Amino acid sequence: MADLTVHHIPVCPFCQRLEILLSLKGRRRDVGFRVVDVTRPRPDWLLKKTGGSTALPILETADGRILKESLVILKYLEDLYPERAVAQRDPYRRAVENMLTMFEAAFCTQGYGYVMNQDPGKRDALRESMLKQYAGLNEFLNEHAPSGPFLFEEFGWAETVFTPLFMRFWFLEYYEEFELPDEEAYARVRRWRDACVSHPAAQQVTKEQIVKLYYDYAKGAGNGELLPGRNRSSFIFEPDWPARPWPPSDKYRHSATDGELGL
Repeated sequence: MADLTVHHIPVCPFCQRLEILLSLKGRRRDVGFRVVDVTRPRPDWLLKKTGGSTALPILETADGRILKESLVILKYLEDLYPERAVAQRDPYRRAVENMLTMFEAAFCTQGYGYVMNQDPGKRDALRESMLKQYAGLNEFLNEHAPSGPFLFEEFGWAETVFTPLFMRFWFLEYYEEFELPDEEAYARVRRWRDACVSHPAAQQVTKEQIVKLYYDYAKGAGNGELLPGRNRSSFIFEPDWPARPWPPSDKYRHSATDGELGL
């Protein structure tokens, strides 16, 4: 039995970060992952461990100590398993890496706010705001790593942090028809994104899986919340996502039923 247990939600980007880091280190089997059903209230045993917090992932040590927040857990795993190093060891390069990861919070918030929007009149403004996020990343990469594709020589810490978000934002392509323009302002970040999502250590999820499971997010309901007229969440485990049809992509003019979603 693994000495460490991660309580997590399937296809959660913050949980995938941990899997990517462990895969890069060859340590994936050394940590147990326990699935939590987001469509049901958090069980009492879990709330007791978290002090009432519902946010996941959390990491539990063999003696019952708890760590929260994915970036904190990432740092713990990096320190616990120093070989192979994923974060930069040179102080300056580590600082550059940290500067880039500081973009993560706003990038994440913008992408999720965009997909959950239900007002067609706000689509253009949300698209422009999303493009500004990508343009900022592009500018940073051009300054610190113009040749790429990664920030440094290989897929590392910043890539581990951002790749799950790049993958989740496939839901923007599907539900909002969002694409990065073929322009110089996005050329460098496009190369970074494409190299990240194709890396062998980051293949825990697929575009089809994300699009199907995140349908309710596209309709404005997150974290297993039920939409009006629906009895089942798109995040439910059964039937599993491969057996379901692709959801309708027009989220503004049609609300799919449980039957249409194969639930």
